[in-house]
Amino acid sequence: MSKKVLSYGRQWISEEDIQSVVEVLRAGFITQGPKVEEFEKKLAENAGVKYAVVCNSATSGLHIACLAAGVGSGDEVITSPITFVASSNCAFYVGATPVFADVDERTALINPREIEKVITPKTKAIIPVHFAGQSADMVDISRLAQEAGRKAGRKVYVIEDAAHAIGGSYKGHSTGSCAYSDMVVYSFHPVKQITTGEGGAVLTNDRDLYQKLLMFRSHGITRDPELVEDTSTFPWGYEQHELGYNYRLTDIQCALGISQLGRLKGFIDRRRQIAKMYREAFNGTEIGVLVDLPEVVNAYHLFVVSLPFEKLGGRQKVMMELREKGIIAQVHYIPVHTQPFYRKKLGYKRGDFPQAEKYYSQCLSIPMYPAMEDEDVYRVVKDLKSLFS
Repeated sequence: MSKKVLSYGRQWISEEDIQSVVEVLRAGFITQGPKVEEFEKKLAENAGVKYAVVCNSATSGLHIACLAAGVGSGDEVITSPITFVASSNCAFYVGATPVFADVDERTALINPREIEKVITPKTKAIIPVHFAGQSADMVDISRLAQEAGRKAGRKVYVIEDAAHAIGGSYKGHSTGSCAYSDMVVYSFHPVKQITTGEGGAVLTNDRDLYQKLLMFRSHGITRDPELVEDTSTFPWGYEQHELGYNYRLTDIQCALGISQLGRLKGFIDRRRQIAKMYREAFNGTEIGVLVDLPEVVNAYHLFVVSLPFEKLGGRQKVMMELREKGIIAQVHYIPVHTQPFYRKKLGYKRGDFPQAEKYYSQCLSIPMYPAMEDEDVYRVVKDLKSLFS
């Protein structure tokens, strides 16, 4: 391709980011050192929450969040069919059953009215997905969880899958504040708002959950004086209290995360500028966009458009034509309930969640990342519009 290639998303690494990593490489700790705790502290401060536990991916974050909530065999976990498979796979990891609730056609966010239809006495957790960077309706979801908990005589946890949404807000609360939930999970994959290469975090205001998250992240082991049964082993000792995992993040990655977090506001401001440019350019055309809710500040991990693919010769043809122009689009997501594993395991079939499937039939994620120049945005607009000529 002769033109600059514009992918649907990518990281933006500065010289300051590189220097932060180099400093750690030259220091004494490169795995579990002071940068891990520093990154956790800064994440918590940024979100306005008490505790943050970093881990090696958002997937592992979802797993340990379910473990900390005590989700297990016989339980059900409600989530969205429009998400990456990790949002529902985490239920299987702990022996529970994922249950899907259809999405709102305007936003592709999980619909609280649909959640209400599938809540049962077996419901142990709800995992709303803040798709593309926009928060789901957390007030209604929190209310539904509390009502379900009262009826079942046990707590129903709310675990926000905010893998797309760091830097956003809902009703004035930072995404990550746990204002309407028990835990929030972030992702730091390179296409997200900030990156540690691979990485994630779980945030909470609950100290008991925090201590469990720390243990499940690191083999089920603790050195916490509040939890250790035999203090005579200090200072060398440790105790395993749970069956945990090695889901730790390194000082190298946390140094990058700390540097990136310092630029988060600028990243989000630029993403929102790009989104505004797209929205204005597509207004009045056959290119549809998702609705931005008034109570939400969208962090715009993705910018998704809807296209009449039948009229344009099919999605594959459209994506290949854009690729030839140097624009790498992507699809987010194939509805999880249509995946072969879920059809075989749980008996889901096409047609079960019509709004999710309607959204999928028209969706395409176009380039959205802070390093895009205005001319890059105008080029994407021009090439998309040219599909109709």
